[in-house]
Formats: sequence, C-alpha cells, structure tokens
Amino acid sequence: MAAAGMKNQAIFVSLLLFINAAHSFYLPGVAPQDFLKGDLLKVKVNKLTSVKTQLPYSYYSLPYCKPEKIVDSAENLGEVLRGDRIENSPYVFKMREPQMCTVACRIILNAKEAKEFKDKIDDEYRVNMILDNLPLVVPIKRLDMDSLMYQHGFFVGLKGQYTGSTDMKYFIQNHLTFIVKYHKDEETGAARIVGFEVSSFSVNHKYEGDWDDKTRLTTCDPHAKRTVTSSDNPLEVEDKKEIIFTYDVEFQESEIKWASRWDTYLYMPDDQIHWFSIVNSLMIVLFLSGMVAMIMLRTLYRDISKYNQLETQEEAQEETGWKLVHGDVFRPPTNSNLLCVYVGTGVQFLGMILITMVFAALGFLSPSNRGGLMTAMLLLWVFMGVFAGYASSRLYKMFKGTEWKKITLQTAFMFPGILFAIFFVLNALIWGEESSGAVPFGTMLVLVLLWFGISVPLVFVGSYVGFKKPAIEDPVKTNKIPRQIPEQAWYMNPFFSVLIGGILPFGAVFIELFFILTSIWLNQFYYIFGFLFLVFVILIVTCAEITVVLCYFQLCSEDYLWWWRSYLTSGSSAFYLFLYAAFYFFTKLDITKPVSGALYFGYMLIGSFGFFVLTGTIGFYACFWFTRLIYSSVKID
Repeated sequence: MAAAGMKNQAIFVSLLLFINAAHSFYLPGVAPQDFLKGDLLKVKVNKLTSVKTQLPYSYYSLPYCKPEKIVDSAENLGEVLRGDRIENSPYVFKMREPQMCTVACRIILNAKEAKEFKDKIDDEYRVNMILDNLPLVVPIKRLDMDSLMYQHGFFVGLKGQYTGSTDMKYFIQNHLTFIVKYHKDEETGAARIVGFEVSSFSVNHKYEGDWDDKTRLTTCDPHAKRTVTSSDNPLEVEDKKEIIFTYDVEFQESEIKWASRWDTYLYMPDDQIHWFSIVNSLMIVLFLSGMVAMIMLRTLYRDISKYNQLETQEEAQEETGWKLVHGDVFRPPTNSNLLCVYVGTGVQFLGMILITMVFAALGFLSPSNRGGLMTAMLLLWVFMGVFAGYASSRLYKMFKGTEWKKITLQTAFMFPGILFAIFFVLNALIWGEESSGAVPFGTMLVLVLLWFGISVPLVFVGSYVGFKKPAIEDPVKTNKIPRQIPEQAWYMNPFFSVLIGGILPFGAVFIELFFILTSIWLNQFYYIFGFLFLVFVILIVTCAEITVVLCYFQLCSEDYLWWWRSYLTSGSSAFYLFLYAAFYFFTKLDITKPVSGALYFGYMLIGSFGFFVLTGTIGFYACFWFTRLIYSSVKID
C-alpha cells in the first residue's frame, strides 16, 4: 500500500511539473504581436558574451545607460542555466516613427569603469539585445559568396591605432543605428516585427556650452536620414572621459512574414556538409549491416544447423567455437551491481535524448524559445528516472540480486552525483569571476529539489515495479565451475578490441559534432534537428552492429566475458569524442584564460561521460539480445 501511494504521489507531482514545463516552452513574446503606428517598442538587454572567455556578464555590469528602474524579465530554468539575464533598457521606439540622433544618456567614466570597458574590449565582448523576442544581429557580407551572415550582438568596442600613434587605443561603440524590419497587413494596417539589426559606431560627440537636457550635438544631425555613417572621430576610453550614448531608429517594410522571420537568422549555406555527414554515416551502417548479415545468415545459421545435427557427446566435445562456452556465457560478471547502475542510467539518457529529438524535430524546441531545449532535457531526465530504476532492477534480479533498494539508491545517486559535483566546482569558478553565468543559489536549490523530490522517487517506483516482475531466465544453464579461457590472439585483446569498437560510432557522428560544438562555444544557433535525429538513429544502429560483430568474434574465441566488454566496446566512442573536443579547443577556439579552459574541458567531460553511458547501453542491449538469440537456437543437453 505504501509503495502504491508513493507511486501515485510521484506520478501526480510529475504531471504538475510537466504542465509547468510545457507552459515554460511558450515564453511571452513568442506568439505574434501586432503593432500599430506609434505603439511603443521596448528593447530588452541580455548578457554580454565573448567566445574568448565563455563567461557571460550582465549588461549593466558595464556603466551603460540605465532606465529609471531595472526590471528583470521572467526566465525559465533553461535561460538561467545558460546565463541569460534579460532586463529592460532605456531604448524605447515608436512603431514606424524614425528617430535620429536620440541621446540615451551621458556619463563620465572613472578609472575603474574605464578599466572594465578596456577589459571587455580586450576579450571581444558583444552586447546582446532583444526586440519582440528577436535577437539583435549585425549583418555582415560573406566574402566567398553573395549573401549575408549575421553576427549576434555588436562589439562593446574596438582596439587599434589612431592618428599615427604606435600605441594601441581603446574605442567604445557609443552610437547605434537600429533597423527594425516589419511586415504590414494591408487590411488592418497593423505590422509585425520580422527583423532587428544594428550598425554600431564610435563617435566622439561634441556640443556647445554646458550640458543639459536641451543640448544639441554638433556631431550628428537629427534631421538627416542617417546621422552617422562612419567613425572618423572615434571616442577613446580613458579615465574622466565623457561618453554620450546616442542612437538612430530606422523602420523598413519587409516581404518576410512573421512565421518565417527566423529563417534569415537560421540560414545555413553549408547544408551540403550535413548531407555528406548523413551519406558518410549511412556508408558505415551499410558496411556493418553487411557484416552482421553475413554472420547471422551464413555463419551462424551453418553453425546452429551443424550443432543441432550432432548426436553423440563425443562429437559435441570435438567442436570448437561459441557453443563450447554455453555453460559460462550467462555467468554474472564482476562488479555486476555497477553494470546494472550504468545500464539503468543509459536507459535514462536514451529516453531523454530520444524524446527531446522528436520534439525538437517537430519544431516545439526552436531557438525562438530561449532556454526551452535545456529545460526540456532537464525535466525529461527527471521523468526518465522511472525507466532507469526499472532497467537496473530487472538486470539486477537476473543476476540473482536480492537487495533492490541498494541498487536503486546507486542508480538514483551515482551518475547525477558525479555530474552535480563537477557542475558545482565549475559553478564556483564562474562565481569567482563574478559572471552572470553562475547559477544562483535559489536555482541550485531547484535543481536539488528536482533531483531528490522527483527523480529519486521515480527511480524507486521504476525499480519496485521491475523487481516485482519474474526474473529473466537464461536460455542455457550455467556451470558451477568456470571454464578456463584459452590464450587469445593479440587482436582479441580486450583493450585493443574496445578501442577499435569505438571508432565507427564516433565516425558516424563526428561531422555533426563539429556543428554542435560551434553552436555551443561560438554562440551560434543550432536548429537542424531533422539532420541530428537521422544521425542519432544511425548512431544507435552503428553501436548495436559493431558490438554484435565483435561479441561474436569474442565468443568464437571461447572468451565468455562479454558483459562489460559489450558495454565498453561502443562506449569507448566517448573517448574519441573527448579527444575531438580537445582538438577543437586548440584549433577553433581562442581561449587563453585558465578558468575558461577549465570550463570548456569540464563541460566536455560531462558531455563525454553522458555519451559513454548512452552508447555503452545501446551496445550492451544489442549484445544481450544477440547472445540470448543464438544460445536459445541450439540443442544443449
């Protein structure tokens, strides 16, 4: 009764959390909003980002113009974990009413503020803003083709030489020319925003007399179509320097409809590379499928027919190969409890990624839903705890285990505990840098509550249900005395075969991996989830087939210790993933700070560990199915 009550309570809480998560996918501003001429458009500011440091900072960590009261926008869990800090700003437009040479504010830098600006310019930080849920972009013409690419956010400033001086000077971008693109409905006269672009300039503004609210600048003409077209007189950052922040607003009618407004931001001219990735992966799958077909249809069929025709015990003893180890092949492995935990965790990962892929491919987790993807993955991980407990307890009972609560606790705490420990250390490093990317204490409590309040009970529910079911019966009996394993050839050495087994699964995904790393570490959108789903399916097939092939060779060599090796064979692809991540770090990124490097390798270690349990579990279940299939097909006295 108590277990049933705990099960119902966990399901009820899970449903409430799911409803809340589904609501968080649809953020304010995602639905189309109509604006009439003269309606107020309020620009929101987001974090300052840099690909050199990977440490985001709040917009107001620099002495930019502030509104009368800074108000934080509602953020979901994924946005907080990403370091987003969305706040209001003094930039307010009126729909379809251009503004020229509008003064946002005037400040006098002190030595500390000047140093902060210089540090951010050195690290190539960019300012991110949002209008009607569209990120601010800088259009840049591609040199290799007649098309535009879009840089997210504008640089805080520039560094270079000026007026013949050999010294490096720092110049702040204090004048912004916003371009708001809109699509007009001819029937209603209302318009929807379909683009938000900016050109930034460094201008040393001048004026006559003393400064007041009515002062007119002599360096820009409010009656011109565009007040600034170049930065011939840039503004240097130094102590006690006066900075006047100004902006223009230009409205352009566009043929782009609201439903297609993200297409421009997400356009990727290198889609042929993705098709090449798919074809490359399919070639690997076809090659492995041919080998598996040859083994299953020719070799195995011949072996099974031959074994089943043997009539005497003496004839059976003369045979060699995989049938000779039938009395030991289902002997429980060493550290069987740990294997159960890893298999259960892998099932949890597989369920989370599979459902996330489906929702993303259907468009529910598009980049317009900021933080939606991370929120979905985190909540699905929590919900999949019930399958983790079920898978681990079923395997544990097959190994004749009796203490199901012990294996349940290990499943619920081992992998998440390792991840949380690494995440806590990395978060402490970010906190030490005073970055907005540091997860607040309140959010850490939410994560702990999700873990202990939802995930752990669901793991217990799944484990209880799984352990109550009858144990999985082995197709053959296990001998009391283990058979001696003959000396193996060098190419059947466990270390060598495990390393070889991970190459092909990694080869099936490494091209797509490049785009994933680029989107994460170079602040670009990743949206081609259709390609990614195909690659994921190919990865599953590749892991299964390479493990079956190597497992068959191992059993033919009369080595029956396949349990852990089947897990490690495909799981070793995570080793190559981490090596590729290191290669990407040294060849594609320009990270020099030790903290940023620690963050990169820490998060990639977490990603590789997750990839290990995912691919390892796929390989294990493939080999588990294969061995049960072949040994249940032969007559054994």
